Amino acid sequence: MACSRTCSRILGLSLGTTALFAAVANTLLLFPNWDVTYLLRGLIGRHAMLGSGLWGGGLMVLIAATLISLMGWRYGCFSKIGPCCRMLTALLSSGLALLGAFICFITSGVALKDGPFCMFDVSPFNQTQAWEHGYPFKELHNRNYLYDHSLWNSVCLEPSKAVIWHVCFFSTLLCISLLQILLVVIHFINSFLGLFCSLCEK
Repeated sequence: MACSRTCSRILGLSLGTTALFAAVANTLLLFPNWDVTYLLRGLIGRHAMLGSGLWGGGLMVLIAATLISLMGWRYGCFSKIGPCCRMLTALLSSGLALLGAFICFITSGVALKDGPFCMFDVSPFNQTQAWEHGYPFKELHNRNYLYDHSLWNSVCLEPSKAVIWHVCFFSTLLCISLLQILLVVIHFINSFLGLFCSLCEK
């Protein structure tokens, strides 16, 4: 049981840390090149504006991490609850964190597939010289921008280095949410083992 509580403390702290990193990464996606004007002009992509790293991989996971930590330290009302109630709380916190991390993971994956929202020249697509904001890499069916780095500075005209910013922070969110899912699975196994051990002790 002591090992289970120690594990809960470590997992709670780890999940809380990843939640803060996810929130920071999503926040930075709202300010490409550290410029607030794109947000004020409404020129931010829908994946970043969805804010899954803020409320999914961020807030939802942070709430779950707080519950897990409280159980680990047996703080407040968690000092008196029985093993079945602890298991129920563990299931609820695991479900909340898993849902938030999964939403963040899916959103980040789709964002990486669609590419960044930027201003680009539409003439290669419709033979008329014009610039508009959108997702230019969704139209490049025969080339994958993630692997073809020659497209990174040639397609998006504004903001500069839009592709690097997009790939960097959405890849970070993808990795963070994957780590969160792994930590939640470990927490669930730890909670189950803790329940089993407490029942055996009785």
